[in-house]
Amino acid sequence: MSDMKINLPDRIDSEIDRFVQQGEFINRDEAVEELLTLGLTAFDTNDDPGREPGEDLFTQATDDQVDPAADTDPDDEYTL
Repeated sequence: MSDMKINLPDRIDSEIDRFVQQGEFINRDEAVEELLTLGLTAFDTNDDPGREPGEDLFTQATDDQVDPAADTDPDDEYTL
């Protein structure tokens, strides 16, 4: 395992401390490793060939939604 020295903004450093204090992680090392792994996984676009590089996850989620009111199938009969 390699060692790395990084400078974090106070806001991120405080969030990591808060996660550890709340018991989400055993210690800071585990928290940093897990959070970096999650970030790298979310950033990796090679796993989804249909996703364009830089495509926003929110945009993708909204594009995948289907509006039931837009259904134009004439065989559907609605009754009350």
